Amino acid sequence: MTTIAQLPAQELNFDVLPAEIQQFKSVVREFAQEVVLPRAQELDQAPADELDWDIVRQGHALGLDRVAIPAQFGGLGLGMLGISVAMEELAAACPGTALIFGASMLGQTPILYSGDPYLQQRYLPLFAGQEPVLACNAVTEEEAGCDLIIPANAVHAINVMTARRAGDVYLLNGRKRFITNAKVATFASVFATMEGHPGATGLTSFIVDLDQPGVTRGPVADKMGYRACLGSELVFENVEVPLSNVVGGELNGMAINMAQSNMARASVAGISTGVAQGALDKALQWCGERVQGGELLYRHQFSAAKLAEMAAKVEASRMLYMFAADKVDNQLPAPEYEPALAKFFADRVAIEVADAAVSLIGARGYLREYGVEKMLRDAYGARIYEGTPEVLALAITDCLYRVDEL
Repeated sequence: MTTIAQLPAQELNFDVLPAEIQQFKSVVREFAQEVVLPRAQELDQAPADELDWDIVRQGHALGLDRVAIPAQFGGLGLGMLGISVAMEELAAACPGTALIFGASMLGQTPILYSGDPYLQQRYLPLFAGQEPVLACNAVTEEEAGCDLIIPANAVHAINVMTARRAGDVYLLNGRKRFITNAKVATFASVFATMEGHPGATGLTSFIVDLDQPGVTRGPVADKMGYRACLGSELVFENVEVPLSNVVGGELNGMAINMAQSNMARASVAGISTGVAQGALDKALQWCGERVQGGELLYRHQFSAAKLAEMAAKVEASRMLYMFAADKVDNQLPAPEYEPALAKFFADRVAIEVADAAVSLIGARGYLREYGVEKMLRDAYGARIYEGTPEVLALAITDCLYRVDEL
């Protein structure tokens, strides 16, 4: 009989990433700390409609706009784990910069997920050219946010964007709001509902070239945080989309939208973790230099307890998103539970850790020039996109009860 002592030791090590991902993580960290971080305040305070193309070009040179694209199309092929760790490194410096690349990769996701050979050959090589190309993902509408990502709510969606077959093209009409990169993207993955279907029950996914008649790019939103990336409207008036640009066939948009959300939530959790890590770094620096009552701040018991709790939350958040990203890379269909759980937790951690950093640093933490108040503003952004806490709670609870029913 084999005893426990005779069994080979099993290594459980979350610190060692695959070599190619670890190398990429190091390259992105250097870029984030040496290029992005020194400009973070400038990016935050620039006019709302100004994009720093120099940073985009440098990120493009590193492959930040094609992390998940297979090598055969000029990408890095590093999957969701590669994306997520890159997002954390960038977000520790500036989450708005992270989202420029993250939103572009989300625009690629339906093409990657569908496996459509025409769409992949037509669009994916664009990201490997000499000049950077950005994409966007157009789901959200003025009166239909959650109703476009919760299947049970689809019938209740109102005033949604529509699509109608007209010979060898589809005609798209409607308006999308709060779309990151919409002002500068070359193409968008657009979700519209087929006419004749109630609410959003006829949701269908299209790849739409944005520089064509009928497409209007609206004004850029003046946001509370994530100001380095541009969020704006897209208006479609009888925009012609060829039949070849439908992703996965008519009426399959809800399934594609849910799949891309499940995949993307791990990377968004990476962004929130990065925000939290950046705030923790600021707090550690301050508490290691500031003297009060004859002692460095970190030697005071209450400050030490705060720092310890912040560190524990950041590490737990990192483990959750890495676990979720690994699941996404190795499971079909993309899992719902782990990415939702990771994002639900990480989004809250970002706010709590940034808030604690402002509290520890005090008056300087309240000043724009120190940068930590920016982190607190940025921390709230991820609570909105790719699933609010309320939407994530429904998804998580549904998964829990689904397990009990098996």
